[in-house]
Amino acid sequence: MQQAILILENNEIFYGSSVGYKADSYGEIVFNTAMTGYQEVITDPSYKNQIITFTYPHIGNVGINNEDRESSSSYVSGLVLRETPLQASNWRSEQNFSEYLKKMKIVCIADIDTRHITSQIRNNGAMKACIIHNKKDIEKAKKKLLKNTGMEGAELASKVSSSKTYNFKENIFQQINPNQKSRNNFKVIAYDFGVKKNILRILYSMGCDVEVVPAKTQISKIIAKNPDGIFLSNGPGDPEPCDFAIESIKSLFKHKIPIFGICLGHQLIALASNTKTKKMKYGHHGANHPVIDLKSGRVMITSQNHGFVIEEESLSNEFTITHRSLFDNTIQGIKHKKLPVFSFQGHPEACPGPQDVNYLFKEFIKLMKKKKNAKKK
Repeated sequence: MQQAILILENNEIFYGSSVGYKADSYGEIVFNTAMTGYQEVITDPSYKNQIITFTYPHIGNVGINNEDRESSSSYVSGLVLRETPLQASNWRSEQNFSEYLKKMKIVCIADIDTRHITSQIRNNGAMKACIIHNKKDIEKAKKKLLKNTGMEGAELASKVSSSKTYNFKENIFQQINPNQKSRNNFKVIAYDFGVKKNILRILYSMGCDVEVVPAKTQISKIIAKNPDGIFLSNGPGDPEPCDFAIESIKSLFKHKIPIFGICLGHQLIALASNTKTKKMKYGHHGANHPVIDLKSGRVMITSQNHGFVIEEESLSNEFTITHRSLFDNTIQGIKHKKLPVFSFQGHPEACPGPQDVNYLFKEFIKLMKKKKNAKKK
């Protein structure tokens, strides 16, 4: 295998094997602790401009299939792995992992001590990093790395968003009967800031008519569609530069339409209420994060992928905190005290990860049903 070289912002250099696309790549290096679901992670648009270090040693062992893709592309800047298998072993596999990386132009370095890199990130925080393939380019890469702007101040949501409006009609693939006759007929407008497909699959499988719109869709066009609910998706980058989304959400508050936000959508709801967000030291990336529902006292294991968090000190008094992380006590959920608006920081759609927080989608359905019934009276 051709050699690949990983360079961290703190000048540590690691030599490994190139198992993906042969190109130099730069981004913020983070670690993901999920033991399964590497395909969903790689195709999650929220990882744009990031290099993912997988702490689980066996990545690629079940190959690649079309059903587990969370988007039609991959936006990661690179992957760092302990090792990759020579052959996939799973009945659902349709493509070899290494072949997939090359086809999707994903840069990947293997045969690396990922535990050491993870400890570096935990101690120093998420750092800028690069993967190169020529030893002669190390000094040049170091200089270029210093000029990399990083994630703070980076507006990336519009970069990964769909360029056009479309109707989504895809069930969760495990569902036996994809042509269910009974539908709630709730019209949901989903803002695409980097949406994952399984979020949309769950909404559609629950009987919602889902229309996905680009991140910068004008609020007048949204209101003209007369939606029963608004969904604000996950997405990459710093939420604060997303002025276009923040202003739209402020306007939506005035129309009292049920709103459900996940991840970036959760942060944008807070920003639209004059709350601040802040960059975390190394973020939450994995499928094993404990979160407590403050109302029920129930502890759930959740899927997480975010590098920014709501600043609790500035949280608007119009909101109440509904969920907290048991790792660091950061805010995981908020709910408006008067408006039908709520959000969750993690990824309740469980791709990858547990399904403990799927009930939030049902809460969204309840809010839309309440609004619809109120209209009939």
